[in-house]
Amino acid sequence: MSMPPPNRTKSAHRSPALRPVGPNSLMADLDLPPPTNPHVQPVLDPIFDEPDDHGGPVDPVVLAAAMSNLNMLQKQRSNPHSASSSPVDSGPSSPNFQNGIPLAPPMSSGNSSSVPGTPHFGAQTELLKALDESTKVIRQNSKAPTRAPSVSGIGAVVEKPDYSEAKIVVAMVGLPARGKSYLSNKLMRYLRWLEYNVEVFNVGQLRRTKARHEQEAGKGKADHSAKFFSHSDPKANAAREQLAEESLEMLITWLKAEGGNVGIMDATNTTIERRDKIRQRVARDPNLQLLFLESVCTDPAVIAANVALKVQSGDPDYAGMSREEAERDFLSRIAQYERVYQSIEEPGISFCRIFNVGQRVFMNLIQGYLQSRIAFYLMNLHLKPRSIYLSRHGESIYNVEGKIGGDSDLSERGWQYARALPNLIKDNIGDGPLEVWTSTLQRTMQTGSFLPFEKKTWKSLDELDAGVCDGMTYEEIEEKYPEDFISRDEDKFNYRYRGGESYRDVVVRLEPVIMELERQENILIIGHQAILRCLYAYFLALPQDQLPYIKIPLHTLIKITPMAYGCDEKRYPLPIQAVDTHRPKPLRQRKNTLENTPILSAEPDELVFQSTTARDYFGHLPPLSVGTEQVQEDVSADTKLPTGGMIKTHGLGLAVEPGALKEALERGQETGELTPRAIAER
Repeated sequence: MSMPPPNRTKSAHRSPALRPVGPNSLMADLDLPPPTNPHVQPVLDPIFDEPDDHGGPVDPVVLAAAMSNLNMLQKQRSNPHSASSSPVDSGPSSPNFQNGIPLAPPMSSGNSSSVPGTPHFGAQTELLKALDESTKVIRQNSKAPTRAPSVSGIGAVVEKPDYSEAKIVVAMVGLPARGKSYLSNKLMRYLRWLEYNVEVFNVGQLRRTKARHEQEAGKGKADHSAKFFSHSDPKANAAREQLAEESLEMLITWLKAEGGNVGIMDATNTTIERRDKIRQRVARDPNLQLLFLESVCTDPAVIAANVALKVQSGDPDYAGMSREEAERDFLSRIAQYERVYQSIEEPGISFCRIFNVGQRVFMNLIQGYLQSRIAFYLMNLHLKPRSIYLSRHGESIYNVEGKIGGDSDLSERGWQYARALPNLIKDNIGDGPLEVWTSTLQRTMQTGSFLPFEKKTWKSLDELDAGVCDGMTYEEIEEKYPEDFISRDEDKFNYRYRGGESYRDVVVRLEPVIMELERQENILIIGHQAILRCLYAYFLALPQDQLPYIKIPLHTLIKITPMAYGCDEKRYPLPIQAVDTHRPKPLRQRKNTLENTPILSAEPDELVFQSTTARDYFGHLPPLSVGTEQVQEDVSADTKLPTGGMIKTHGLGLAVEPGALKEALERGQETGELTPRAIAER
């Protein structure tokens, strides 16, 4: 399935961002001699064919629009249709109140009578219009047939879209401590949220798992110090190549035999020789696509933080070492890779190159719908410290009456929460920047009306549409439509109200919101129970079967802080009573709860979630019988080191002086920025 591109003409201008990248790409503009290295050829100007029904290469206009519109989207934060609101006297004596309840939301301008709105996100740019069209295709494919009028019932269960033909190998490229694992896991979380089957195959995890098995078998502890990563040691080089090949085979087997869609090979893959092997292996299976993802970091402070995180987070490679010893060894490991690092310059390769995790992005030969989706997601990432705050609207009149949906006003207790929310926010962020997003429904806009921050309304944040059941109580639904009431309990994520939506539909609707959230810094979303469940599941990487049962209580602020290996969560309940609208998972369904998920059992009728931000250094690999005795002593011609012109001693992304990195590490330790606690909070 291909993303529908906008119309283009033959004279359409190609964005410079889509030109070939790397040192050789400059030859199109500068009169420079061609490279003398026979192994490194200029990246040719790719020819983009028109997409066909089977999903061909993505139109360059779409990707050009993606990069050219990044700044435009940022400017749209100050949309002239959006206005800030300022707190006004909220006491009972205020002329805007009657019996302690506001007659209208206080606004900064006397000419405004409601919280201003902005256009739906998807309508703002040509690129996002195209993305909206693609999500419509997904939704159309996931719709269940409409029941005949004679059939009792109101809704149907939505089937998962067929992604079986999507098979992509994503091979990471880059030096150690450049954010490859961070990007791998972010991408996995995003695609899983969209219901693609995704796994990360980390070569380091495979190496550590095999070493642990060997140690348990009495073969002694393997030496995985910097010496193991020396490219001048034939035995160590052969062992690393074998690990990379085994990891790739595991990935491809998983894609073919276990219904995988995207397998991410998390490894350095820093030489042309290694990447050629990957290309040749993937090419043996014509149904597989290959996308390289190169992470380049030139900021010494970011690299220093990554180094400190590596040596302080329990890596078994450094067990028993002091921080200083581990730091020296890891920097020596990086130096070993720097000696042979070759940035991607090979012709005909599909790849993305990301500088400083989203600061700049280059793309080449991005093909098909899913690759373009991956590329667009990667363009929206950044590393700035930030938090996402989630809050349901204050208690509404419909909440008190037990009704679902609707557009009712806040109850008196809901207004109390709205007035208390500004102080709760201020206590957590101080005078820091914050933008407030609400739905277009009255109860969310009223809840945010006292907040002195810029506000934007999103149609995409409206509550799950209950269709013909809108305004009914669950008791009324059970009495009038008993079969459908049971069907929804049996499969709450996929059940769609007639004329309404399912949770699956809401996830598709929220994808543009996720894209924009990844671009932003501090954001407060005042939303609805189903909407916040979907967003929460994205950040905490929770599976779909648990998503509809996440407890998001009224009058509680949830703070989610992205970290290196996950998200931390804190909850701040206010002592303002409210009804409990949480419907627990039926007992007959609880036995299906997945294992190995970040869930703690609390009361029998609710699920309580726990933050997980620690890195997994071993993964969930099966016991391995392959030991070091299988590594050949002699290195064949196929595994010899790159020599002569193949070695690129200072390739793209290596302009980080060792002195600058050492200085950044020392400065971080002195200021406390690189202590274990500070690193965890980054």
